[in-house]
Amino acid sequence: MNPIVSTILISSLGLGTTLTFIGSHWLLVWMGLEINTLAIIPLMMRQHHPRAVEATTKYFITQATASALLLFASITNAWTSGEWSLTEMINPTSATLALTALALKIGLAPLHFWLPEVLQGLDLTTGLILSTWQKLAPFAILLQLHPLLNPNLLLSLGILSTIIGGWGGLNQTQLRKILAYSSIANLGWMITILHYAPNLTLLNLILYIIMTLTTFLLFKTFNSTKINSIASSSTKSPLLSIITLLTLLSLGGLPPLSGFMPKWLILPELTKQSLFIPATIMALMALLNLFFY
Repeated sequence: MNPIVSTILISSLGLGTTLTFIGSHWLLVWMGLEINTLAIIPLMMRQHHPRAVEATTKYFITQATASALLLFASITNAWTSGEWSLTEMINPTSATLALTALALKIGLAPLHFWLPEVLQGLDLTTGLILSTWQKLAPFAILLQLHPLLNPNLLLSLGILSTIIGGWGGLNQTQLRKILAYSSIANLGWMITILHYAPNLTLLNLILYIIMTLTTFLLFKTFNSTKINSIASSSTKSPLLSIITLLTLLSLGGLPPLSGFMPKWLILPELTKQSLFIPATIMALMALLNLFFY
């Protein structure tokens, strides 16, 4: 790809996310999300491979649907309350629609169906952008909206995501699909605690981005997309293989690695809110994640 075009697209990615970060008006926030989506699409298709084109088409359709739903939610809210401000979403229907749209945007279960397929069709660099940078703008909105969202719906989405993230990754041999299911499970932990302790959601998101960044860069160094190619590369670079192992175990949440910290803080918070059954289910699903890592 032409360096000038690449620079424009990457700058647009940054601009879209920044607009969503600083915006307090629904239209400005929606515009930021749209710029983000439109900027990443040429980056996804730069391989000119049928799999990449298919992944890009799936991504575009789901993101366009989510954007339309988010715009509809904000217009409905403005129509009923006369407010375009992000934090003034007092209409519960609009808040639920906005949450559904953002869940589809980031790939929360049961709206996760596109994420493993799309990530599998992309190269590791674009997959890295999709798994990390593209999660920032929707989470910026969710963190601002957290007092207005339905806690039961957040809990349901979170538990379902941890279950699907745990079960889905079990029979995979493709590294990108494993990382997609790991992303779904991690997003489940973040969404579950969002209503009760948004600072823990932010901590979990930061750690998830650091660990995913490390994992993708290591796979890119090894040039590996399948599990057996990692096994064969361990003889070439033993130190990098050890770092890969530790990063994957951290992503799964094994104590005493840093990936365990958010889980360690989220579980007591859930028990404080008397949510014992959700806490138990999520802890068991975290074991499944560790098993496939």
